[in-house]
Amino acid sequence: MMTGQKIMWFIVLVCWFSTNLLYAGGVARWTIASPDSIYWKVNGAHNDHIEMSGLKVSTVLRYGVNAAGEWVIDRNMILPTFRTIPNDTHGSLQHHFNGDWAHLCLVNGQPLVGEKVKTVSLSGVMTVKSIYGNRGVSLTRTLFPSTSQPAFCEKYELENVTENSLTVEFPTNILSYHTDEAKGVEGSYTLTATLSSPLKEGTFQLEAGEKAWFQVIYAGYKKNGRVLALDVDKELVARREFLRQVQGNLVLETPSDVINTMFSFAKIRGSESIFDTKGGYMQSPGGEAYYAAIWANDQAEYINPFFPYLGYPMGNRSAMDSFTLFMRYMNDEYKPLPSSIIAEGIDCFGVAGDRGDVAMVAYGAARYALASGNRHEAEKLWSLIEWCLEYCDRKLNAEGVVESDSDELENRFPAGKANLCTSSLYYDALISAVYLGKALKKDRECIKSYQDKAAELYKNIDRYFAHNVEGYETYRYYDGNTVLRSWICIPLTMGIYNRAEGTVSALFSDKLWMENGLLTQSGTSTYWDRSTLYAFRGAYSCGAREIATEYLEKYSVTRLLGDHVPYAVEAWPEGNQRHLSTESALYCRIMTEGLFGIRPIALDAFKLTPQFPEGWNTMSLKRICAFGTTFDIEVKRNKDNALLVLIKKDDKIIEKYKVGNGKPIEVRIK
Repeated sequence: MMTGQKIMWFIVLVCWFSTNLLYAGGVARWTIASPDSIYWKVNGAHNDHIEMSGLKVSTVLRYGVNAAGEWVIDRNMILPTFRTIPNDTHGSLQHHFNGDWAHLCLVNGQPLVGEKVKTVSLSGVMTVKSIYGNRGVSLTRTLFPSTSQPAFCEKYELENVTENSLTVEFPTNILSYHTDEAKGVEGSYTLTATLSSPLKEGTFQLEAGEKAWFQVIYAGYKKNGRVLALDVDKELVARREFLRQVQGNLVLETPSDVINTMFSFAKIRGSESIFDTKGGYMQSPGGEAYYAAIWANDQAEYINPFFPYLGYPMGNRSAMDSFTLFMRYMNDEYKPLPSSIIAEGIDCFGVAGDRGDVAMVAYGAARYALASGNRHEAEKLWSLIEWCLEYCDRKLNAEGVVESDSDELENRFPAGKANLCTSSLYYDALISAVYLGKALKKDRECIKSYQDKAAELYKNIDRYFAHNVEGYETYRYYDGNTVLRSWICIPLTMGIYNRAEGTVSALFSDKLWMENGLLTQSGTSTYWDRSTLYAFRGAYSCGAREIATEYLEKYSVTRLLGDHVPYAVEAWPEGNQRHLSTESALYCRIMTEGLFGIRPIALDAFKLTPQFPEGWNTMSLKRICAFGTTFDIEVKRNKDNALLVLIKKDDKIIEKYKVGNGKPIEVRIK
C-alpha cells in the first residue's frame, strides 16, 4: 500500500504528466496542483505580476525570483475609497511598498542570507516557500488582501529544519507615510507597514521542526481613523472563507484539467474585484486604473449577466447597484447613458461619445433579470430595459442598424458610424425583453413590438454587415471595413448563425489567431482578450465545439500555466496584460453559455444546448445558483452517442433528457 505522502506525490505526477503530454507543443512554467491551485517549481529567474483584491483594497504584486534564487517583490497598494484630486476615473490613492522583510530576521544572531526559492503557489492566496541552507531554516511567505479592510497582509513563517535548537529574532517596526493634504479629497491620508510578532520581544527558541512567524500589515488610514489591530491568521481565515464561497458554487468538471482550473481561478478574479463604496458595491476592472467605478461594457455587459449563476451575494448586489446607478441617467430627451460612472458614483465620464453603451446596458440588464429568477429585481429593471430599447430604436439608421459614435475600444480601432457590436447587443436585448416581458406579464402589444423589431433587425444585420472579408464569408465590422476584425464573433454569441461557418474559419485562421488569442485586426500585433473570449463562446454556441475546445485548451495553458498567470488579461501592448477582472467573467461564460448553452427564457426556465466535444464522456456544472434555486447539470455520452442530460437538485434527479449533441432542450426549474 502507498503511504499518504507517496499518494500525494503520485497525484502530483499524474497531473504533471497529463498536462504536459496534452500540451506538448506549449510552454508551461506552472503546474496544476489541484482543481483550485497551481504552483511554479522554481528552476531559474522569472518575473510576473498579479492583482489581488478585497472590498477596500487592491494590490498589484510584481514578483519573481532573481538570478541568485532570491525572492523579489514590489507591492502597489490601491485604496479605491481614498479619493485623490482630481477625483476622476483614476483618482484612487496608490502607494508602492517595495522589497522583502525576511532579511531583517536573525537566526543565531545572523541575518538571513543565501535564500533559494523552491516553489511559488497560487490559490487565491500566494504562498512562497524558500530554504536558507546556511542558516538551517525554511521560510514560507503567505500574501493576500484583507477581505474587508483597506489592508494587505503578509505572513512570514520560519521553520527549524536542523536537528539543533535555533534562536530566531523577528523585527517589530512601523513605517508611516503621509500624503499631501492638498491632493486628497478628504485631506492627508496615512499609509503604514506594521511589522509585528506574537511575542512582544520577537525572540523565539526553536527546536528541531518547530515554527515561528511574524506578520506585516500594509494599511491605509483617513484622518482620525482608528488603528487597525489586524491578526494575519484571522484575516487569512476570512480570505479562505471568501474563496470557499466562490469556488464551492458553479463547479465545472470536464476531462480538461486546465479548463477546469482556469475556470476556478476566473471565478476568484471576477468576484474579488468588488469594492464597498459610498455609491454601493461596485465591481470594477482594476488594473491600477479603474476602481470605485462601473462601465457599461465591463459591468453591465460582461460580468453582471454571469453573477446569478455563481450565487455570490455581493456579486448580485453589485450588479443591481450598478444598474441602479445607470437608471439615474435615464432622461426624457433620450440622451445617451454615460460610458462609466466614477468616483464612488458621484460623477460620470465618457471618452468616445456613445460607444453603444445603452445597448450594452439593455443586453446585460435583461439577461441578468432573467437569470436571477428574482421577480422584484426584474420588475425594477424593466423600466431601465424599456428606456434602453427605445433609445436604440431611435438610433436606427436608414438601413435599420444601430448607429453609435464608437464601440468599447473607444476609437483605438475604427468602428464607423454603425458597428456590428452595437446592433448585435440590441438584437439580443430585444430577444431577452420578449422573454422577460412574458415572465412579468407585461403588455402583449409591447412584447409583440419587441418580437417584430428583433426579426427585422436580424435581417438588417445580415444585409448591412454580411460581407466577404479577406476571402471569408463573414461580417465587415462597419461600412467600409476591408480587413478581418476579431469582433466578427459577436453575432454567434447572440444566436445569429447564418454566417457561422465562414466566421469560425476566419476567427481561427492565421490572419487573426496567434499564440495569445485573437488579434484585434488582421495585420496588426494588438490583442484584447475580451474578443477572444467572446469568440470561444460564439464558436461553441454555433456548434463548432471541436475547434473551440482545441483552441480554448491552448489559450488556457498560456494564461493559466505560462509566463503570465493565472487569469485572462485585458490587452497588449496597452496595459501590459493587466488582470482586469471582467475578462475572467467572460471566460466563465464560455462554459455557462457556450459549452453548456444556457440561455435564459423565463425567471425559472432556460434553453440548454450542450456542445459535447469528441473524446469527452462526461461534463458537469454543479451548484448553479440561478433562476431562483440551486441545481446541477450533468451531461453524459450514451452508447448510441446521444447525450444523457441530468438536472439535479440536492443530489436527486429532477429531470432527465436524451438529446442529440448540440440540440436545444427547454428546462424549467421546479
